[in-house]
Amino acid sequence: MPLLLLIILVFTGCSKQSGVREIISTPDAPAAIGPYSQAVRAGNTLYLSGQLGLDPVTGKLAGQDFESQARQAIKNQQAILEASGFSLKDVVQCQVFVTDMNRYPAFNAIYKEYFTGDFPARAVLEVSRIPADGLIEIMMTAVQVQ
Repeated sequence: MPLLLLIILVFTGCSKQSGVREIISTPDAPAAIGPYSQAVRAGNTLYLSGQLGLDPVTGKLAGQDFESQARQAIKNQQAILEASGFSLKDVVQCQVFVTDMNRYPAFNAIYKEYFTGDFPARAVLEVSRIPADGLIEIMMTAVQVQ
């Protein structure tokens, strides 16, 4: 009997049910400005909606410059990650949208302030416009390896 129990545990795992969805919301990041969640957790994976460089207290852009908005967007994602029990080290993928690809080198420098070592997979795309007339929007996916 104990051997059977061990086999069942090995093949089914002792993790959270993968079919359960949990909506994540924290006041430490800007509230959604549309019909979407800040993040959704499914099992050990966290899907974070795009974050702008909005100050979570004022709801306004952290500054008119790219650098301020980029740092604030990452801080907003970091707050959502932490509210979910994740960290930047759990991030496996980032999608970054910028209104000017000439800011790519500046973004890389800022990105390395928050991510070191084994970097997540990433794409940076230039778009014509971002909500709230922001200069950058960042989406992330994070996974907690068990």
